Formats: sequence, C-alpha cells, structure tokens
Amino acid sequence: MKIKYLDGRRLYFAFLAGGKAIIKDLAYLNRINVFPVPDGDTGTNLASTMKAIAEQARPARSVRESLNSIAEAALTGARGNSGLIFAQFIYGLSKELGNEIRVSTARFGESVRNAVRYAYNSIAHPQEGTMLTLIREWAEEVYQNRHRFADYHELLHHSLERARHALQETPKKLAVLRKAGVVDAGAKGFVDFIEGVAHFIRQGSLKNVMSRELLEIEFQETPHKVKEDIPYRYCTEAMLLGQNLDLTRIKEVVVQAGDSAIVGGSETRARFHVHTNHPAELFYALKDLGTVVQPKAEDMKLQAEISLKPKSRVALVVDSSCDLPAEILERNQVVVIPFPINIGQNVFLDKLTITPDKLYQLMRQEEILPQSAQPSPKTIENWLSFLSSHYEAILVLTISSGLSGYHNLVKKAAEKFADKKVRVVDSRHLSGSFGLIVERLLQHWSEAPDLDELASLAEELAGKTELLVDIRTLKYLVRGGRVSPARGLLAKLLNIKPIITLNEEGKAVAAGKSFSRKQNFKKILKMIREKQQQRPIHSFSLVHVGDPQRAEAYAREIEKICGKKASFILDASPVVGVHNGLGSVGICLSYE
Repeated sequence: MKIKYLDGRRLYFAFLAGGKAIIKDLAYLNRINVFPVPDGDTGTNLASTMKAIAEQARPARSVRESLNSIAEAALTGARGNSGLIFAQFIYGLSKELGNEIRVSTARFGESVRNAVRYAYNSIAHPQEGTMLTLIREWAEEVYQNRHRFADYHELLHHSLERARHALQETPKKLAVLRKAGVVDAGAKGFVDFIEGVAHFIRQGSLKNVMSRELLEIEFQETPHKVKEDIPYRYCTEAMLLGQNLDLTRIKEVVVQAGDSAIVGGSETRARFHVHTNHPAELFYALKDLGTVVQPKAEDMKLQAEISLKPKSRVALVVDSSCDLPAEILERNQVVVIPFPINIGQNVFLDKLTITPDKLYQLMRQEEILPQSAQPSPKTIENWLSFLSSHYEAILVLTISSGLSGYHNLVKKAAEKFADKKVRVVDSRHLSGSFGLIVERLLQHWSEAPDLDELASLAEELAGKTELLVDIRTLKYLVRGGRVSPARGLLAKLLNIKPIITLNEEGKAVAAGKSFSRKQNFKKILKMIREKQQQRPIHSFSLVHVGDPQRAEAYAREIEKICGKKASFILDASPVVGVHNGLGSVGICLSYE
C-alpha cells in the first residue's frame, strides 16, 4: 500500500516507532559514545527524549498540531547534546510545516531541509561527523527526491540508504571517532530513529507501535563515565520558561560558561546544555532571562574518579545539608546529593547552581522566602545504581529525619537494591554538626572498611555531637511555618533571641533564650564551658548565614575554652540558611 501523505496521527505513531528503535539500541549507543566527551550516555539521553514524547505528546488530526505537541515534549524531555539537537531539529520542523491537515512528500522534503538550520543554530561550534552531519545529509537526500517519490515508503527507504552511508563516513570526519574505531553515537541514534519510522510506514500497522513499551521502559540515567582529563567539570542542563525569551542572549550566556554548549527552543521555553566549571554563576545570570526549571549539574570529575579508581570498598553518600569543606568531600570521593531550592518560580540545586553568598544576597535585596524541596527518588536511585557497580557496599547518611522526610525517601529507594549492601543511617543532625560526624567518620574509614562497623560508628558519633543555633530573628522560621505567627510576633515585641538545639531524635527544640544577641553570645559560651567540664570537646565547627564576623568571634572564645581551633568555619548551605534566616550562627560540638 502506497503512503502518499502524512496526517497528524500517522506522524505521531511514526515518531513512537522511531523512539522504540532508539530504545532497543540504547546499550550499544552508550557503549560507542566518545564525542564530545566519552561519558557513555548518548543512548540514555536519546531514550529519555523519546520517552518524554511518548508520555507527553498527543496525536491530532493535523500534522502541525501533532508536531507542535511532539516538539514541545521533546524539548521538555531532551537530555544531553544528542537529545537537545534532536529536539531542536523537531522544533524547526514544526515551525517550517504549515497548517496542512496532510503533508505530501514534496512539502515534507522542503520542511526537513529548512529545519536543519535550527539544529545547527542551536550549537555554539557545530562539528561535522556528528548527528548534525547525519541529519543534514539525510534531509538533503529527502529534499532532492521529494518529487521523484510520491510514496513515503519509497522516499524514506531511499533516504535511509544515504543516512547509513553518512553514518559510516563519520569516523573520516572526526578524528576521535577514527581513533576509537566507532561511528558517532548520536548519528547512529538518528539512523535508528529513521529505520523505526521507515519500518512503521512500510508495515502501515499501529498494533506494535501502540504498545506501552515506550511508557513502561525503565532505564537508569547513569552518571557520566568519562575516561580522560575533564577541562569542564559539570555537565549542566535546565529549561527556561517565559514570554518573549531572548534566545540570542541566553545562548551568549551559556556559550561563555564553557563548552559543548547547545541552546534550543522557542520564545516561551528554551533548554540549554553546557559543560562548565561554574554552574552557580551560569544559573545566577540566567535567572534574569527566564524562569529556570529542571536544573541538572552533574560532577563529571567525581564520577570519572569513582569509575576509574574508587578509593575504598564502601561508598559514602550524604546530602547537601551536610556542611563540610569541599576539599574534604572531594578527597574522599564523598557523593553529595543536592536538595532543590525554589526561589520564586526558579529552581536551583543546593550548593551547585546556587551558592550561599548569592542566596543570601537575594534574601537581603528582595525579601524573598526560598523553599527547600526533596531530591527526586529517581536521582537517588541513579546514584545507588552507579555506586553499586563500583563499590562493594554503600553507606548513606541523611539529614535528621526529625527535620525532613528525605531519610524515609532514601530508605525506600534503597529497598530496590535489596541484592546490594546499602545501609541508610539517620544522622539526627544537619549543617556543621552533620559535617563533624562525617569528618570524624572519614578518619576511621580505612580502619573499619566493614559496612556494619561504619554504620555503627556513624550512629555512635551522632550521639556524641551537638548543635546550638544562635538565631537573630524568628522571621524566617515563622515564614517557613516552623514557628507560629503569634509566637513570632511575641518574640519580636519582647526582642527574644532564641537558642535552638536538636534533641536525641534530631528534632529542633529550644535550648534557651535571651533578650539581646549579646546576651545570647554570653549564654551560649557559658553553656559550652559547662559542657566542656562534663565531657571534653573533641572538635568543633561554626556555620553561619551571612555573618562570618559573629562566627569567628565564637570560634575565638571556644578555642579559649577547649584549647583547640575550629575544624572549619563555613557559610551554611542554602537549604539550611533558608530556614534559620540571615544572621544565624550554628555552633557545632563533637565530644570525646
């Protein structure tokens, strides 16, 4: 049966058929991925993009309506270079096609050729021998034969041969492919897609395409496995939403941030991908150009080190509420899962795409109330899957379950890895006191490599650790719902300055109060002197929310009491600062 036109439904199911072909080839695409970095995720990225189309796009009577739905879904679900290039090409196709109910081969040929420039324009430095080349040469072949073949089956079959030939030529155009002895993974993925579409057009049956395979497939979005030096550390992506987005300006900002830069989308939604060393600066600049959502910033350097040479038999995972100097975490290959931070409608990742100084600056300038959220279960599962392939066991320490539901979320995720050795321990702390537990635990890591011993030691150290928080104002605790407005008003009227601590269950309780910050300072130091007499202080640290001078003043006085210098003085992580408020100081004590 000849297919002389495409309508909206036929086009929609053709895309699903192409998506199924990509997913079938997912593992191979990941394996041959060497450009732009050999991070082994091209198949996963393309599969994620196609799954988004299956989940979100809806068929319509007209080609234009169906394609608009597909293009929007592709952009929303696009991952990595390959996914975004594909999504931008589809967006270009949706712009180039008119409002026809049906599209002939001649009209289709003109549209795919014109759509190629959208893919090229999305990339800062287009590289031949990649998916771009494959799309261009395939589209040109379709265009050249648009009048010769009035049957879509014949047109696609003929153009597919050109695509396969172009795929085999990619190593000749890109030295890194030639050296590795592979074709370009993204280009291969596009050929898979065209093969799936061509097969569907030839069969003309919806039976297999309409199965729920695309929706039901589960694949781990595996962290990067780069096997060479990494000039740019973070693989960064996000979506920008708005009206009349300035794509040119967005692209300028993204390109300046690093390499492998791609920006695609429309005037109302744009997605970017870039490898950068400064994701926080990038996101801070982009927040004024649109609403930032779906942020991602993966540490390729850490992932590569873990893949190539894990430093121990047990992996250690914490969350971003744990405040400890970055060099300690990096030196010991500690994985930090970030909490999302919502600032207005913008979504940031704690410590990765928003830093404490930038957050506190916004809090001062705009009187905003950021809100913290929990990482997605998928994020946790992806990390556990990755780490379980490189370590014998995994120990996860979490923020106090008395302060967040994150602990239970991790425990639920860990249940899916029943065949692996995964232990989840409630630290019953946060911020600097959480950091002190991890610091002391790492000192014994090589001595006690057994997972059960490390978990028991972590719980023991949690019981030896204490946190006292000098609160400047209850305003933020009231706004966050942790203190009632009536109590907040009374405290303001009486100028009450509370001292907060964590009880044995890790819940926040009052440890005292004063009527001035000066009195609070004296009272807390008195409490520490009494505690030092009861049991010696092993180590201490200070964390603060935009008040380093007060933290340093505490450090000097506590050093006089215990004869030891502070282990560290840090800005509290944003996820901690948004609840305790500007001016707060956390005094963190670990006992012998």
